[in-house]
Amino acid sequence: MLLLIFLLLVSFSWFSFSGTWKRTRALYLPKQKTTYTKTPVLNAKLEEKVAAAKSFVQKKNFNETTCFLIDMSLSSGQNRFFIYDLKKDSLLNSGLVAHGNCYQNWLQGRQYSNRVGSGCTSLGKYKIANSYNGKFGLSFKLHGLDSTNNKAFERYVVLHSHSCVPDTEVSDEICQSNGCPTVSPGFLNKLKEIISHSSKPVLLWIYE
Repeated sequence: MLLLIFLLLVSFSWFSFSGTWKRTRALYLPKQKTTYTKTPVLNAKLEEKVAAAKSFVQKKNFNETTCFLIDMSLSSGQNRFFIYDLKKDSLLNSGLVAHGNCYQNWLQGRQYSNRVGSGCTSLGKYKIANSYNGKFGLSFKLHGLDSTNNKAFERYVVLHSHSCVPDTEVSDEICQSNGCPTVSPGFLNKLKEIISHSSKPVLLWIYE
């Protein structure tokens, strides 16, 4: 009996320490809904990125009406994928998005890499290219435009959805990807409407 208790304690300790518990909770356990408050600092950062995005899309002949911005400094349980109207200077919508786990069972904090096979998120600007139906259904190819993400196409980093990503903000971290910006199926449908009706490439910018 003592041996059984000892083994159970060891197993529980490993389960918690290894990150398996967090991964299991993020994938399968019920998630408590919550609402986060945007701080003046985060709003100021968003405004700064919007100003830079306006300049970029004009110079590069991208869609000048709408762009997508992802702030990786925010919790993954918080809406950090922003659909922004560049003409009206207004936030159209926002949703959850997973970040890369760098092929760890559960990545603590954030790590970024442009290396092929890293499984990490890459910061930088992306051009959203053609759609296709792949392993995760509807997906959009991504072309990295900066030195920090210019291997995105080679890495098969794409914009796609997964059922593990909730539709609303939650108190815990959500599931992690292998480097792809992964959203909920419902949110991807909203992005699809914008991308498919745009005559010019849409900018996706992942920053921290």
